[in-house]
Amino acid sequence: MDVFFSELIGAIFQLILFLIIPFIWWLISAKKYINFLNWIGIRKIHHEGKWLNTILITLGVVFVYGLLTTILITMYSDGITAAGSNFSGMGILAIPAVLVYGFVRTGLSEELFFRGFLLKRISSKWGFAIGNTVQAILFGAVHGIPFGIATHNIFVTIMLTLLPGMLGWYQGWLNEKRCGESIIPSWLLHGTINAIVAGLSL
Repeated sequence: MDVFFSELIGAIFQLILFLIIPFIWWLISAKKYINFLNWIGIRKIHHEGKWLNTILITLGVVFVYGLLTTILITMYSDGITAAGSNFSGMGILAIPAVLVYGFVRTGLSEELFFRGFLLKRISSKWGFAIGNTVQAILFGAVHGIPFGIATHNIFVTIMLTLLPGMLGWYQGWLNEKRCGESIIPSWLLHGTINAIVAGLSL
């Protein structure tokens, strides 16, 4: 239970941290016109096209991402740890903490900032292509650079920036072009991936 409460407190702190800039931005620029949740993308999903196609594309993207990331981590295991490896060996009692980690601490906070704030603000000024590319590059860099520092390996840095970046690009496309600009699909996808990876270490 201590692990759960520790993870919950960490998740709340990270959410607040990731929302400070977006909230201030909204207060200054958009409070009069739209509520905060809608502005940042927490809204009902309005799917375009066939759900089956979206599900199949998503499964394909996740499979390729997971396969390439696993190969890379296996080849360069020194200094590279999987998401949520801090739960290693804790057993099934840590599942609630893993879910908080996957869906709140990492999934929700990162989706709110990268796809809910950065993508939407940049897109509104310079268009979707630029907005989605910029947020994907930044999302990838936040994941890849720490591994580069840990491994002192430029190849690892590039690959662990590119792979999350490409997944982040897909998540932006999924939200904006398929799901009515809601960040809920990418949040569920992101949270599921992180919770599964963390859960495998149990």
